[in-house]
Amino acid sequence: MTTPAVQAILRNYEGETPGVKANLVRMLMQGRLAGTGRMVILPVDQGFEHGPARSFAVNPDAYDPHYHYRLAIDAGLSAYAAPLGPLEAGADTFAGQVPLILKVNSSNSLMPAGPKTQAITATVDDALRLGCAAIGFTIYPGSSRSLEMFEDIAEMRKEAAAKGVATVIWSYPRGEELDKDGETAVDVTAYAAHIAALLGAHIIKVKLPTAHVAQAEAKKVYDKEKIPVAEQADRVRHIVQACLGGRRLVVFSGGAAKGEDSVLQDARDIRAGGGNGSIIGRNVFQRPRGEAVRLLDELVSIYQG
Repeated sequence: MTTPAVQAILRNYEGETPGVKANLVRMLMQGRLAGTGRMVILPVDQGFEHGPARSFAVNPDAYDPHYHYRLAIDAGLSAYAAPLGPLEAGADTFAGQVPLILKVNSSNSLMPAGPKTQAITATVDDALRLGCAAIGFTIYPGSSRSLEMFEDIAEMRKEAAAKGVATVIWSYPRGEELDKDGETAVDVTAYAAHIAALLGAHIIKVKLPTAHVAQAEAKKVYDKEKIPVAEQADRVRHIVQACLGGRRLVVFSGGAAKGEDSVLQDARDIRAGGGNGSIIGRNVFQRPRGEAVRLLDELVSIYQG
């Protein structure tokens, strides 16, 4: 039976098919955070993006997709997200034990410099065949190729919803006119999150933003309206507000490898700012299993309050 917290979230998804809502429930009622309205998701698409050695050599067990399935299950997480190959490699062994998110597009670091984009590498029917709760799709607001990505996910999202599969959008600002500071600026991150919501994402994934405001016209508004961005919890609250006034689930990525204290403080700030949780990969699977499980236990405990 769903909890009042989950029922309140589902009421925000007016017009959605019962199948999509059922798959949102699968994730929201899974693991140790079941029923709380909070989520911790394990994403493992870094091998595609950065290469195998950069992703897994520090913890060789992580070359095996079964390792990630077991980590997500044993830690009581809400879902496990990965590209087609890794999910297929364990889909039968771990069938029904953890909700799956099929990452349906990817890029790679071997590509020459140029406009940022991603290739579609899997389909909604692949997600159905594997029993996935959702598809995951990356967009790069700010790229000169971004409009193509918007069109691609609009079509895939329509197909997924018709077939009862939820959509998670990774919204990462990147482009020819954005420098590194701009990619994580609070105004740019809020804009990216808002675009994902407008494209119909059921769950929105963004990076934790900095207090930097990158756009000159936006800075005038932030200053005039005194939008609070000094504290990380305030910035989380602002991102959640940008997602249809808090009517969409928003999770924040763990980003590059960092110390344990920083990971846990991020979770405290996400919770304090009204975010729905963490989608954390390298900061757990690049640690030894025992250390990773202990860190995830502490992370979940923070979201449990």
